[in-house]
Amino acid sequence: MGGIRNVSDFTSEIKTIPHNDEKVFAMLSDLSNLERVRDRIPQDKIKNFTFDRDTCSVSVDPVGSIQFKIVEREPNKTIKFETTRSPVPLTMWIQLKQVAEQDTKMKMTIRAELNPFIKPMVSKPLQDALDRISDLIARLPFESLP
Repeated sequence: MGGIRNVSDFTSEIKTIPHNDEKVFAMLSDLSNLERVRDRIPQDKIKNFTFDRDTCSVSVDPVGSIQFKIVEREPNKTIKFETTRSPVPLTMWIQLKQVAEQDTKMKMTIRAELNPFIKPMVSKPLQDALDRISDLIARLPFESLP
């Protein structure tokens, strides 16, 4: 008997990034730029952090190994990720909207397939992780890009 699948969406607060959408998109759509923030990642929470232009892989206690791959890039608007390795299938979007020359709004969404038994256990950690990731992204050194 197949399990009942329920899709749940988790959304970050809208963050303000003091740069134009082109610069923000250039940084976020190339995961090799994560090298610039490697030293800001808490080593006690995230292990085996590897990445290249299109993929990012981490081990997070107690979840285990997760790998994201960029599956869609819409210039200066959207970057879509899917998990290629994860205990729970996830899709994640980063949405950008420039509202002024040096003012881009960013929102992140995670969509996860959670069965009713897992949902109460993983909802809060997923939302917390999304909030931490969006905070980190909003504080990236975008000015360091050419």
